[in-house]
Amino acid sequence: MSSFSRPDWVPMIPEGSRVLVTGATGGLGRALVDMLLLGPDCTIGTHGNSQTFESEDPRIVPLQKAFTGEADCRALVDEFADKAGGIDGLVVLSGAIHYTGHWKGIEGAEWEKEIAVNLNQPFYLARAAMKHMSNNGGRILLTGTESALHGGSPTSFPYAVAKRGTECMVQGLAREGAADGILVNGMRFGYIESGFHQRWHNRTPEQMAERADLVPLKRGGHVDEAAALMTYLLSDWAGFITGQMIPLTGGDWL
Repeated sequence: MSSFSRPDWVPMIPEGSRVLVTGATGGLGRALVDMLLLGPDCTIGTHGNSQTFESEDPRIVPLQKAFTGEADCRALVDEFADKAGGIDGLVVLSGAIHYTGHWKGIEGAEWEKEIAVNLNQPFYLARAAMKHMSNNGGRILLTGTESALHGGSPTSFPYAVAKRGTECMVQGLAREGAADGILVNGMRFGYIESGFHQRWHNRTPEQMAERADLVPLKRGGHVDEAAALMTYLLSDWAGFITGQMIPLTGGDWL
């Protein structure tokens, strides 16, 4: 079975960057924050929905807020921009799968909740960030899923629908933001070993091993591989990339 071997270098964001990461307390979020802190001096906003990102690093601005609507999303971005003196990057990793039954049985309120968390909130966050970035440019990264291109699964159908909508959002926001130097991209993740499936679907180690075996590379992606991709997209090397969904799948669905 293939395994991940960490390279001896990492991409880095520009010195002085002010980046807000929502969902920073999850597996992907923590890996990204750790990698960003390996680079030059920066200010990182670490948002958690139900918990605070614990760190004594002075570069960390911990933020804790549960999103119930557009006002909460806007308030979070405004709070970080006020504390950091602006915002150069937004990475939206907050998301959830609350309903895990077959889509045939989902109630209207449950459907709306899934769409609110996984589609509406990223839009509100991105729009609020773009308002702050309009004078100086910036980077926005949204999260997609490879399964959204294939109809999702019966037990994560609303999530997949929301993530397919995210792909449209990335393109539309990138087109609008280009004139102000705002680059908008997304990551289309396959199976990444971030704990997401265990948290929301209660998957067992045996089930996760079976899932990894479906990937041509015979493993799940490491969270540091995802963090490196996101850090690259926030770096100056990605200045000619916008409106794209970058796949990180290990060849899944080939």
